[in-house]
Amino acid sequence: MVQIILVLILAYLLGSIPSGLIVGKVFYKTDIREHGSGNLGGTNTFRTLGVKAGLAVTLADILKGTLAAALPLIFHLDINPLLAGIFAVLGHTYPIFAGFRGGKAVATSGGVVLLAAPYMFLTVIVVFFISLYITKYVSLSSMVAGITAVLYAVVSGLVRNWDIPLLVVVLLMASFVIYRHRANIKRIVNKTEPKIKWL
Repeated sequence: MVQIILVLILAYLLGSIPSGLIVGKVFYKTDIREHGSGNLGGTNTFRTLGVKAGLAVTLADILKGTLAAALPLIFHLDINPLLAGIFAVLGHTYPIFAGFRGGKAVATSGGVVLLAAPYMFLTVIVVFFISLYITKYVSLSSMVAGITAVLYAVVSGLVRNWDIPLLVVVLLMASFVIYRHRANIKRIVNKTEPKIKWL
């Protein structure tokens, strides 16, 4: 039990690593919390520091989700990797290393899915970029990606076997991502949400 608790704490701490803050301060001498939306995630990094920085932060956020979800496997613990993944998502959103003001959990949630269901991850990535190409809204595409993950889990369950833990966790993460984007939803409706220019 102690090992499980320690792994979940470690997963939270991994999720708490503020990739956007680190990349911004180390390579660009910029605190991205003082620019754009003030968010620490990949979207604000793209907007504030450019494509290279945005890609680096997004990849780092994905990988920390994957690594955190892999911890139960690494330490041979009898718990579902998705549980550790949830703690990483919470760490990313409420990071102890950045005053509990983090990102919106999209990339880190994707990293968890990458470990748990790689084909779902690939499907979600394709849908995300199709949506991004059409709408130019990162926020909307992120929400569409979350909904796609839920639909994938449902269809997969209907066609093959139900993976209830995956369905529940994906549903929770998608709901959380949409909740975290509630301000973006208002801006999209009001047509004031910034659009990307690099795709």
